[in-house]
Parts: sequence; structure tokens; C-alpha cells
Amino acid sequence: MNFEISRVTHVTDELVSAFERLAPQLSSAPPPGWSELEEIVSSEATLLLIARQNPPDGAIIGALALAMARVPTGLRAWIEDVVVDQTARGHGVGEALTRAALQYAREKGAKVVELTSNPSRQAANRLYQRIGFVRPQTNFYRYYLDEF
Repeated sequence: MNFEISRVTHVTDELVSAFERLAPQLSSAPPPGWSELEEIVSSEATLLLIARQNPPDGAIIGALALAMARVPTGLRAWIEDVVVDQTARGHGVGEALTRAALQYAREKGAKVVELTSNPSRQAANRLYQRIGFVRPQTNFYRYYLDEF
């Protein structure tokens, strides 16, 4: 499969449509609209990558968000919302997106990149482990602000 990874620098109708198609394959949350994507793309704290089949005019077949924040212990980076269209899975798209995000984080000075992945996403978990991600010896907590 011929595809190319690129950084999103501006929001287009095509990008919004791609997320309307891709987001439900990842989560039950509503897909981001124009304003949410604009906020992501314009933020210095986030990098939005896409995979495009048969560039430059082919369909967007995958996406990944990399978030970074400077904290007292250094630059923290984490990958979120990795999604590859079900028709393009198994062709290295997820790996290419992830490796591009890792390279960007390395260039910016991050020492560690974190991500979470639902255990039910077995292929994705195998991919992350093959790339070199490891399970840290730490507890992970989540606090739902809208429930308390």
C-alpha cells in the first residue's frame, strides 16, 4: 500500500470528513469538528499527523495526535487517538504514524513518550511492543471530572 505521513498545518473540509469517518472506528465519543481540529492544529502543544493513501490526492486513512508539555522534570510527550481506517490496517500505517510521532518528540527533546491502548486492541498492543514501548512499573489513575 502506498501512503505518506504528514503533519496537519491547517484544517480542511476533507480533514473534518476524514475524522467523521475515522473517529467512530476508535471511540464512541463524537468526532472532532472544525473548531476542535483548528484548536489542535494551532496549538504548539499538539502535533496532528495523518496518513494519506496514494499522495497527494488520496484518502486520509489514518491519524495520530502527539501532545507535549514542559513540566519541572522535563518535556513530557504522549501519543493519543491513533486510528487507522479498517480498510488500511495491516499495511504499516499505524507503525509509520507512531514512528513519525516518536521522531518528532525526540527532535523536540522529549526523553520518554507514553501512550495507552485498550487491551482489546490486540494488534495495536503487539505493534507498540514491537516498536519498543514497555509497560512501566507505575500505577495509572484517571479522574472523571464530570462525575464528582
